[in-house]
Amino acid sequence: MVKVTLKDGSVIEVAKGTSYAEIAKSLSAKLYKEATVAKVNGEFCDLRDTAEADVNVEFLTFDDKEGKKTFWHTSSHVLAQAVLKFIPDAKLTIGPAIDNGFYYDIDTEAAIDEEMIEKLEKEMKEIAKKDLAISRFELSKEEALAKYPDNEYKQELISELPEGETISFYEQGGEFTDLCAGPHLLSTGKIGAFKIMSVAGAYWRGNSENKMLKRIYAISFPKAKQLEEYLNLLEEAKKRDHRKLGKELRLFEMADEGPGFPFFLPKGMVVYNTLLDYWREIHEKAGYVEISTPIFINRKLW
Repeated sequence: MVKVTLKDGSVIEVAKGTSYAEIAKSLSAKLYKEATVAKVNGEFCDLRDTAEADVNVEFLTFDDKEGKKTFWHTSSHVLAQAVLKFIPDAKLTIGPAIDNGFYYDIDTEAAIDEEMIEKLEKEMKEIAKKDLAISRFELSKEEALAKYPDNEYKQELISELPEGETISFYEQGGEFTDLCAGPHLLSTGKIGAFKIMSVAGAYWRGNSENKMLKRIYAISFPKAKQLEEYLNLLEEAKKRDHRKLGKELRLFEMADEGPGFPFFLPKGMVVYNTLLDYWREIHEKAGYVEISTPIFINRKLW
């Protein structure tokens, strides 16, 4: 038996080799359903990993930052699987989670247009509906390189890993496999809704000397209602976008001559000066005085 110390300080005993998923299930059905990743002794681990000694464990869900990261990283693999169904010769590169969802960079000449996006979203939903079990396995560096004879991007990533280190892969129900350090969800069925947000160009590894890839940005949620609420929030935010309001209220305009910098119009200057007057008022009350420095200064000063 091993001791498992939970986030609230309580301790339970389980048989050595019990998975963290099984531990979550023993605590509550709700936790088992919602948990996406386990934080074990400060490290993030798959729920499929097992307790082999006394450990401190915290279970994270989609409501937690790292819980979202695991959820979205798994979703990027679902996106990649969908891409290969319609573009089988596409070369996959990387698909990380980001602050608002995830993306996957692919090397392909195929058009990722509205028709393709619709197909990909439909296929992603089908993959989730299948509830494909996700498993992890490891290969030697030599074996890993042999899996990607025609993908120079994966070859590059694998070649940079230390010699002698085993390299992990994740497989989705025997239908799709990708190079990945993890962690990942237990199955694709935990993902309830997908939406491809945009498609852009991106240089491999951000280097303009490398080939331009297609980057597909997307987001996913455990429930369709959460996606609907998110999309509604984005629409409301567009209505309140400062660039939109600035133009409509004739406060300022953005010009090509100064990208990212506002050109204040007469009404905008009224607002600007009113705020500046208020700024001076509260600073004066607090005992501050003003100085003026040049706009351009030698960087050594800082």
